[in-house]
Amino acid sequence: MVSETVPTSWLVYCRPGFEHDALSELQHHAALNEVNCVPSYGEGWVSLTHADGEPINDLHRQAAFNKLIFARQSLAALSALTLSRDDRLTPILEQIKASRWSFEEIWHETPDTNDGKALAGLIKALTRPLESMLKKRGALRRKAGGRRLHIFWTEGDRVQLGMSFPGNRSELINGIRRLRSPSRAPSRSTLKLEEAWHEFIPREEWDARLADHMQAADLGAAPGGWTWQLVQRGMYVYAIDNGPMDKQLMATGQIDHLKEDGFTWEPPQRLDWLVCDIVDKPVRVLAMVERWLTRKWCREAIFNLKLPMKKRWEEVSRCLAMLENSLSQASVSADIACRHLYHDREEVTVHVRLKH
Repeated sequence: MVSETVPTSWLVYCRPGFEHDALSELQHHAALNEVNCVPSYGEGWVSLTHADGEPINDLHRQAAFNKLIFARQSLAALSALTLSRDDRLTPILEQIKASRWSFEEIWHETPDTNDGKALAGLIKALTRPLESMLKKRGALRRKAGGRRLHIFWTEGDRVQLGMSFPGNRSELINGIRRLRSPSRAPSRSTLKLEEAWHEFIPREEWDARLADHMQAADLGAAPGGWTWQLVQRGMYVYAIDNGPMDKQLMATGQIDHLKEDGFTWEPPQRLDWLVCDIVDKPVRVLAMVERWLTRKWCREAIFNLKLPMKKRWEEVSRCLAMLENSLSQASVSADIACRHLYHDREEVTVHVRLKH
């Protein structure tokens, strides 16, 4: 029997429409750790529940959040609760009491859907009373190891409680990084690169790794959404694209627009950055980027891989394995990370940093 007082479920949030991919990723990690789990999912979330009712903590910890691709948040969760509309708080309080959980803060979250957003008023009305009751009971307190209680509302009378731990979670509400679209940027795709920097580069390292003396290449640059981000950091950019670049962006004098094929162009010297948002088959983009990395034409790279409609997790896994193998064969040591970002759509973003 599944226990209601220990976390037996591994719950993650994801972009609606990508539930199958997030679930495939979780099942992959469960299989690696030889954990037998039962899957479930809804719009914008998926979970695996330990088939034997055992705690899920070890699997949740070993499948580190920063290594997951399609998950926006990763929680060790209790059994879902069905609430009475006359008294929503008592079942939540009772489950927390039975679990003996303690935590330093509470986050109320919903799926990234219109129905989820419609719950905002209800959540606001319940937030303060619930916090007050949990403080009185000693569950919500100042020092609790940085643990955070997540109250995940899938409906007004349906909720699941989860726990997150420092260093193994997103520090963003709903796992979503919302950025304001710059009015001067040539395209909204500019937000993909900005979010990638936030995701893959610690903020305290931006001045050293995104410095104004650096040189970069943007393959498939037109009209210049990603180039705009590089220019804002003070970089000099080789913008490679047969299409036209934004005139205002070109007026900065920081861009060399070369009307050449991004798949065949070679830089005149080693650059600091390669960025690429070309719409093409992922294996073709990957082959191009592998050439840059194995020949050490850049120090860091951020690029997108456009995904097929089906078996997206399998395609991403295959591409990342190919990239790791190519770098290994070329004796190139690098850190590789991949994430389905909030501003991505049918693609994932990959970051590679060479170690030498």
